[in-house]
Amino acid sequence: MYAVQPSCPDPTSSDGWEYYLQLPHDPRAPGIARTTVRAILVAHGLRELVDTAALLTSELATNAYRYAQGPASLRLNWEPRRLRVTVRDNNPELPAALAPDPDADGGRGLFLLDLFSDRCGGYALGEEPFGLCGKLMWFELAAR
Repeated sequence: MYAVQPSCPDPTSSDGWEYYLQLPHDPRAPGIARTTVRAILVAHGLRELVDTAALLTSELATNAYRYAQGPASLRLNWEPRRLRVTVRDNNPELPAALAPDPDADGGRGLFLLDLFSDRCGGYALGEEPFGLCGKLMWFELAAR
């Protein structure tokens, strides 16, 4: 008798995928974003990226909730060996890239992004009355 074990997805052989989640302006949104990222990465066999991606996603989603007045969106994009996570919100003001104050209660999100991601950045989308407005913040993690 042979036992057949389910095969885990091989993240290095994937042609790529993308997931998109609309986040309401709600204090629970960062937790939902974090949980969603964890579930997606585990389902695709990318367990090595789960903790870092969840932490950094939570930072970006928290900033979107705190500094924007409307909904945000979360996008995960996988190309073989690289994950890109983006969070878009409706506030066009980019955060100041400062070193965190060790006595402050906050302000460590960008520091963590820079420290733990392979690449990160952001850009303003403008303030168009009938088009895209706000900003897009992103980070990338490479699979080892």
